[in-house]
Parts: sequence; structure tokens; C-alpha cells
Amino acid sequence: MITYLYDKLIEEFGKKTISRTEIPQSISDNLNTKFPIRPYQKEAFQRFITFNKEPFDGKPNLPYHLLFNMATGSGKTMIMAGLMLYLYEKGFRNFLFFVNSSNIIKKTQDNFLNSFSTKYLFNQKIVVDSKEVFLKEVYNFENADNENINICFTTIQQLHSDLNNTKEGSITFEDFKEKKLVLIADEAHHLNTSTKKQGDHRYGSLFGTWENTVDAILRQNLDNILLEFTATLDYESHEISTKYANKVIYRYDLAQFRKDGFSKEIDLIRSYFDEKRRIIQALILNLYRQELAATRHINLKPVILFKAKRTIAESELNKQKFHLIIENLDAQQIQAIKQDSTIDIVQKAFCFFEENHISLSSVARRIQSNFKPSNCISANDDKETERNQLILNTLEDETNPIRAIFAVQKLNEGWDVLNLFDIVRLYEGQNTGGSNAGKKGNTTLSEAQLIGRGARYFPFNLNDNEDKFKRKYKYSDFEILEQLYYHTKEESRYVSELKAALVESGIYEDDNDLENKELKLKETFKNTDFYKNGVVFMNKKLPKSYHNIKSFADLGVKKRNIEFILSSGIGKTTAVFDFELEQEIDRLGQKEIRIKDIPKHIIHYALTTNPFFYFDSLQKYFPSLKSSFEFIRNDNFLGDLSITFVGTTKRRNNLSNHDYFQAINLLLSTIETDLKNNTTEFEGTETFYGKSISQTFKDKTLRINKNDARFDGQESFVQNQEWYVYNANYGTSEEKEFVELFARKFEQLNQKYDKIYLIRNEREVKIYDLKGRAFEPDFVLFAQRKDENLTFQVFIEPKGKHLIQEDAWKQDFLNDIRSKNKTFEFNTDFYRITALPFFNSGNVIGFEKYLVETLNI
Repeated sequence: MITYLYDKLIEEFGKKTISRTEIPQSISDNLNTKFPIRPYQKEAFQRFITFNKEPFDGKPNLPYHLLFNMATGSGKTMIMAGLMLYLYEKGFRNFLFFVNSSNIIKKTQDNFLNSFSTKYLFNQKIVVDSKEVFLKEVYNFENADNENINICFTTIQQLHSDLNNTKEGSITFEDFKEKKLVLIADEAHHLNTSTKKQGDHRYGSLFGTWENTVDAILRQNLDNILLEFTATLDYESHEISTKYANKVIYRYDLAQFRKDGFSKEIDLIRSYFDEKRRIIQALILNLYRQELAATRHINLKPVILFKAKRTIAESELNKQKFHLIIENLDAQQIQAIKQDSTIDIVQKAFCFFEENHISLSSVARRIQSNFKPSNCISANDDKETERNQLILNTLEDETNPIRAIFAVQKLNEGWDVLNLFDIVRLYEGQNTGGSNAGKKGNTTLSEAQLIGRGARYFPFNLNDNEDKFKRKYKYSDFEILEQLYYHTKEESRYVSELKAALVESGIYEDDNDLENKELKLKETFKNTDFYKNGVVFMNKKLPKSYHNIKSFADLGVKKRNIEFILSSGIGKTTAVFDFELEQEIDRLGQKEIRIKDIPKHIIHYALTTNPFFYFDSLQKYFPSLKSSFEFIRNDNFLGDLSITFVGTTKRRNNLSNHDYFQAINLLLSTIETDLKNNTTEFEGTETFYGKSISQTFKDKTLRINKNDARFDGQESFVQNQEWYVYNANYGTSEEKEFVELFARKFEQLNQKYDKIYLIRNEREVKIYDLKGRAFEPDFVLFAQRKDENLTFQVFIEPKGKHLIQEDAWKQDFLNDIRSKNKTFEFNTDFYRITALPFFNSGNVIGFEKYLVETLNI
């Protein structure tokens, strides 16, 4: 078994020694502070510094040749930038950057040299050893600046051609003899074709000469350093593993990258929809992401990539068909997806639209606006991709309007995009590995590679104390902002092959990591009268009824008198250096006028200019309203309101019809906002309905990841607790801590209550708040008082600290249930429905206090 350099470093120095290595100021002070150094990036620097500073038997022979095997999206170019700064401090001035694709060159030039780029890697001013250092692009090193950093950007093809077909101004081997050089190779796996295919006559000499050319440059000077970077290294190849055994200084692969939470999660959206409806379904989810992000003031512009199989012509036809779909999109087509799609996240999107008053017509219009032709782009042939390179690499910028990209395979490498959230496969069938069992087809492999690029994480957070660059919202509505969806037709053979390719890359969670867990009700519980005859109470979601709404106050609209500032041209000019005492401009005063005293025709006209205040719209909220006249004059509506006009004496005393009209529009706009914020299409009923315990809670099989904290079901802890009705608790760490707390409080509860049962809610119990939002509390506690025909039903929700603010509405709902403390009768038995505030391990004492008060123990 081969031992690689990255293991030898650990064996020689130990993890602690490497982790204590200080990052020099030449790196920490000069990288762009917008991109904080992540832990794994810090380790990459520490390994390189340790390797260079300390005596080490495992060092390769001079000149040094090292490789960083780091995942796509892990920030390899930032490591390059930091190492350039470190090596400059150590005396290096000349850096040769080369890669396989000219498209990547342009992107890297922008990241290294354009200080106005949003992805610029350095601080605006670079200072090393108290001296300002400049980054200079050069085309050869003949007249290199010995005081600054000289960078030559090229492709490996161009480098090979220049060195073997010398012409004026190009790089020659002579350039490398007298100057020590740092060679930086990105996507370095392309250099190894010769090594991997040794002895294979199918490969021409050109492939071999690329590798030989780089080796020849490296050996021109023993002080030279070759630093290779790639996310792809074939450790299964004997030739590759032999070549790189003493060169791979750091390995941080996709599997670890994903496990550490620095990538999006990947979900395959598979359906039997035809191509058109798959596209519309993807557009609906795209809009859902955008609107959900906007509710928390996150400026997200999610991008979709539409993938063609083979040809540019095919991709262009896809683009034409897409524009027709967008042009003709309407509410009826959106409704068809709502009606037919069985995918949970799609239905969740429609629930969100309903709760936020986004009609299906509005969904269609917003999609049409987002995906108009000017917001769509092709990335296919080399010239087209090169022309659009800046646009494609700044998709996250607020000024970049692009929402859809049509491509074949030009974006599989070197594409930096964080806000790609959907890839739609616009073809069917698969390019398999043929008769070679287990071998994956080239098309499938390229798709897996593209998905890996889309898995780059879009940084955001909901609270200041969260790491914006890591996933953090599992089991939350905001989880969709951390997921990439790959949309494809349901084809079992193809999907199996694609999943295998993604699992192999480490970016996708294999079903093999999922294990069935049997969640069973204990027989002792099934034999109780409570299980056989008891009920659990839930409410229902119904269309919002406004029949009892008779005033603004009934809908929570605050009675407010607004101020309207009257326009005035009065002012004065003051010299900046005139120190004479300032004289006040004519002081502004106030004049309050009741709505009833404003000419009626002006108010009527203002109402007709805003569709929200058309009479048929008003009747939706106020069914008892008889006329627009009543809306204007009645004290329950506009009649009891006033407007305060603020202005000079002259303006206040000479109000025009236009002044009244503008002021009324301001008042109506304020009222409209209040009404929209306080109304919904649905509502949870005040009455709760009993449902049989035995019909609600049953044995079930759960699919849980073996690497998830939920995989530990607390079996040994709960098996002897008769009050815990299931054989296990496959909950979060917070839920497990709550169960342990409850065990400590049980004896105290048992003194007052006879039958005590704690049931973990595996999506069986759903309740709705006044806005019709669905909530599934994690636990339902039943406790029957001794010698009394009264059973407490308590809703309980353990909540991680990072989710408390996000789910504040659930906390409000629980508090509302608790304050009402309603009692319902069922078959002569009485149930008191109540709730507790969130349980959090950081506030156990506060939670215990509420538990004691609620159950009076």
C-alpha cells in the first residue's frame, strides 16, 4: 500500500505541530478580507510552511514538485494567491500560471489582477516587509521586475507551442535558466495523460510532450517549484499513484468538503413529466427559492442551467423552445403542476405561495419577468464561451441579470458559480459504459462533473453568529437554499449510473449510507386503555373567513394618522465659510384634517387608481361593507382617520386637490400594507378535533443516514422508560437532550399525574396557526391527573439555537396555545390543550420553569 506525502507529514510532525504553525502576515494581511481563511485552507498553508521550514526526510528531490488535491469549490485559487505571497517573501518574484483551457485563464487573470472584480483575491494594497508590492502581468521573464510579483498566464498548449516554436516575444527555455521560478498548474490532472497511458499506442506524442515540457521547465533551475492543483486525481491508477506518492502534500476531497458542510447538498428531482413540464416544475422551484430568500432579506438570484446532450445546435433549439414556454406560461399550466406533482418540495413551494398571497397568475408573471430573453445566455462553442466568460463568472453580482444558461459541456471545468441551484437535463436515455460492467459512460461522467461545479455553496446566514459559508439549515424551510436540484426524467438505469458517479466523486450521499430503522410502539403501550380509546387533538386549515370582520381593527390594522410633507420651494444658500449666525427658514407647521372633511370626489378618485381598493376587492376583506361611500365615511374604516399636513404657513393654508390626492394615496398605501401583512387565504381553526391515538401513531420504518446524529436512537436509554411510547428516539441532539431532561422530571410529574406518555411526532400530528401555516411539533405529551377525568395534551418543540429566530412564528403559536389553555370534551373525557415554549439546551432552567407552571407540579 502506497504511503503519500500528506500521511508522511503527519507521521513526522503530528497534527498538533502542524496546527500550531503560524500563518505569516505576508499571507493573512494581504488576502481579501471578504474571503476569510477557512480551517482546511489554513491547514493547506500550514502543511506547506511546515514542509519548507522543518528538516524532513520525506521531501522530494530538488526542484520541488508538490500537488494540492482539493475539492472543486474549496478555493484552490485562494491557496495559490496565499502561496505566491509567502514565496515572494522567501525571495521568489516570477510565477508562471498555466492551465488546460483559455477560458480558465481569463477568469484567473480577473481574480488575480482586477481589483474591481467581486472575486479579486488580494487586499487593495499588498504590503510585505513594510514595502508595497504590485502584481504585474508579463508575457515572458526577460525583463521581469525584481521588486514585485511577475505573473505570466498561459495554457499548457500555448506554453508547449511557444517553447518548441520560438518566436519574438514569446517564452523560451532560456528565460528559465537564470531566474528561479514558481510554476502553478491548475486543473493539473490534464498534465498526466502521458503517465496514465504509458505504453498505450492510441495516444499520440503531443499528450506526452505537455508533461515533458513542464518537467523540462522545472529542471532548468534547482530552486524552481512546481505547484499543481486539482480536484481530480486518479488514485486507482498505478502510474499516477506512483508518480505522486511523494508529491501530494494535502488531500481534501469532495467527500470531506461536503461532510464539513462547505458545499450544497445534491438532490435528484426525478419525474415522469415530459420535457416541457419538467422545465416548468424547475422554474417553480427556482421562484420559490428566490421568494423564500427575500422573506429574510437575502438577495438571491438563483440560476438554472439547461443541459443539452451532444451538439450546439441541439442546445440552441432548447433555447428557442424555452423562450416559447416562457412566452406562453400562464396560471393554468402552473395549476397543472400543482395538481399532478407528487414531489414534496414542489407542494411545499405551492404552500409557501398560498401563505404569502402569491397567486398562480403572479407565479407565472414573475417567472416570465425573471426569464425574459435578455436574461438567458448560451455557453457552447469556444468563441461564445470566451466572449461571455466575464458574465458567466459574475453570476452572483447584483448587476448581472442572467437567470438561465444553455450549454452542452463547455462549463464542466473552471466555472466558478455559487448561485446555480437547478440543472435541467433536456434529453433522455443514457450513455453507459457499454459491456464493461461497472464502467460509467462519458456523458454520465461529464454530468457528474458539472453537478460538482454546481454544488458550490451560496454564502448566506440568517443570524450574525452563524458561519455564512457553511450549511446549517437541515430540517428547515431554508434548507432549499443549500441544495442543488438536478432535474431528470425517471429512468432507473440512468439514475443508478449517475448516482454511482456522484457517490464516487464524494458529492452525493449514497443510498448505501441510508439504513432502515424500525420505529415501533412498545407492546406495553399498545395494551393500555389510553392507546385503545384515547385521542390526540389537532385543528384544521380552512379558507379564511371574513364574515365576522367589520372594521380595520378586526384585521389588526392600526388606527394611525399619517403625516404628509407638503412640497415647498422655500430655502436659502449659505456660504461654507460664512460664520454669521444662521437665520431659520420659515418654520414648518402642522395642520390636521379629517378624512371626512376632504372632498369626497378626490377620495373616490384615489380609490379608483389602486386596484386593491376596488369595491369588489374590499368586500373580500369586509363582506358586510355596503358601498365605497360607507368605506370612506364609516368610523370603522377611513372615517375616523386624519392626515396631518406639514409645511409652511402659506402651503398649509392653500391646500390643492393634488395635495389631497397625494396624501390620500400615502394613507391608502399604508393601510394596504397593514391589510396584506395581517391577512391570509387560510387560517387554522380555533376548535381542535380529536383523532384516535391508535389510528394516528403506528409502527413505521425510517430511512436515516448512518453518519447523521439522528442515527443513534437512544434505544438503551428509552427502552426501560414506560412513559416513552416508542422503542427509540431518532431525533436531533436537542430532542435527545429534552428526553433526558424529561426523565429527570418524571418522578415529580408522577406524583400528580397517573398516566404519562411522551410521543415523538413523526409527522403524524399537524396543527395550523391563525395564518394557516402548518406546524408539526416534535413531541406530544399526555398526562392524566390522578383521580380526575382530565388529560393534559402538551405540544413540545426542542429547537437548536441557530433555528430559534428563523422559527419564531412557531414559538408565537405555541405561546398562543398555552395562553388559551382550552379544554375539549371527547366521549365524556376532558382534554386540556396547551404548549410549552421552545426547549433549548442553553436554557434548560427556563424551560423547566414553564414545565412546572404549565402542569402545576
